[in-house]
Amino acid sequence: MNRLIPGLLMAALWVLLLYVAPPLIFWFVMTVGAAAALHEFFRMAVKTPGSGVRVLAIAASLSPVLAAYAGTPAAVLTGSYLALLGLALLVIFFYTAFADPLAFLLNAGFSVFYVSLCCGFIVLLRGLSDDGSHWLLILTAITAGSDTGAYYAGRAFGKRKLCPPVSPKKTVNGAIGGLLAAVASAVLLCCVLLPEVSCLKMAVAALLLAAVGIVGDLLESVIKRGTGCKDSGTMLKGHGGLLDRADSLLFAAPLLYVLLLWKFFV
Repeated sequence: MNRLIPGLLMAALWVLLLYVAPPLIFWFVMTVGAAAALHEFFRMAVKTPGSGVRVLAIAASLSPVLAAYAGTPAAVLTGSYLALLGLALLVIFFYTAFADPLAFLLNAGFSVFYVSLCCGFIVLLRGLSDDGSHWLLILTAITAGSDTGAYYAGRAFGKRKLCPPVSPKKTVNGAIGGLLAAVASAVLLCCVLLPEVSCLKMAVAALLLAAVGIVGDLLESVIKRGTGCKDSGTMLKGHGGLLDRADSLLFAAPLLYVLLLWKFFV
């Protein structure tokens, strides 16, 4: 129950955000969420000489999400450049205050792409077309279905470890179960929300998106293992931090945007 009730509440709020909130509110909530996720990442992996510099660094790193309000990939990429420029200026002007300026620049720079750029693509997906909310809901079902399917398939059939140095509990059978659950979830929702889209194309895309989501999940495990953290944070009761819940979605969102941009489903 400690996980079920918060999980259902998060799902309900996400659906409301997708289908009821106007674009400005959606963008604002994504920006606040990205700031919270960046705070978690900085807490784990980025050492700053003080809270003031950390706030400035997080503000600079938010640029891709802020720029996503313009609704174009060019704006998000421009925001990424501005974020890197801002972080570079921080290092240059506060160089002597950093214990390891290069480590700060590399880790904070990575957060721009890992959190802000990917979150910017979530904003772009919502505004891509009239079906943007449908696509985001399907993507959420893919990543959530993959997580759930992997958990139960791993418990029932998992023996061979998928990547034990990174995540000892994940298994090959669990990953296969997660992929199958992701495909089933995507095809089912596609039939309801986007009946004009080929189920075969949706199944292929779901496999790719779920696989990329698994990579995103494992990447966060690498970060947590490398920094000695069990969870990215405690914001979501029973579910850890925001990054713990959004890692797969963040990594898969740019790929779905590219597939839609290249008219893969047409």
